[in-house]
Amino acid sequence: MPAATTTPKPRGRRPKAEAVPDTTATDDRYRAPALDKGLDILELLATQPHGLTRAEIVKEMDRSASEIYRMLERLVARQYVMRNPSGDRYALSLKLFALAHMHPPLSRLINQALPVMDDFTRKAEQSCHMGVYDRGNVLISAQINSPSGWSFAVQRGARVGLLDTASGHLLLAFADEGSFNRMLAEHLPVDGEVPTTLDALQATLASIRERGYLERDSAQTQGVVDISFPILGPDNTALATLTCPYIRRIDRHVGPDMAQVREYLRAAAAALSLTQGMNAA
Repeated sequence: MPAATTTPKPRGRRPKAEAVPDTTATDDRYRAPALDKGLDILELLATQPHGLTRAEIVKEMDRSASEIYRMLERLVARQYVMRNPSGDRYALSLKLFALAHMHPPLSRLINQALPVMDDFTRKAEQSCHMGVYDRGNVLISAQINSPSGWSFAVQRGARVGLLDTASGHLLLAFADEGSFNRMLAEHLPVDGEVPTTLDALQATLASIRERGYLERDSAQTQGVVDISFPILGPDNTALATLTCPYIRRIDRHVGPDMAQVREYLRAAAAALSLTQGMNAA
């Protein structure tokens, strides 16, 4: 399991937005320093449950007091940041929370995933489904069939096992310690779920974390190889999984082989992830 992180890290000075290295020329062309500064403040306050004083924010961000003051006043005026009654401490308001819930996160993820999944199925000539954790097991929240007409598919809306499926193992392998323990405590076996021991499960999850993905014979269907990658959030935990139940054609049709399909799926999951943590195995 990932190690617990209960001890707060010492706060260091945050670099100015201009000091963040560019990754492309386009990033440099369209820089918006004022916007970067406001987002830096929001991200800093998001890590401080009790808020910070203006002097502490200035120290953390290594900027002048005047520019931080102006930006804080605008964030307070727009209700993204609130001051405590004494006026000496700033914290995030619930406005960002409210905005996020105007568009349910799962719906947004599905809407973003469907075109990426469709592109995968066309290139790979295989089906693909997305799994998310839901109340003790795994919910198949999106699914697209292969356009070739030959594929194996798991139906959208199906609930599959947490402890014996590729999707379940990926969600557990890339969960933080608190989420992992909660998922195991809430686990509800589905019909046909293959039992396992905690030691065997831990060994499987360690292997997945080392490789960054899972590829193995299906525990549910003979002749199917499950290839599965995590869709990662900013903290490198799995928001969802993309899984291809790969089947090999034995007629005269020549399609992408399993190695090609794996790379197509890797690229699809990376395109949907909010981190650069998906490395080639």
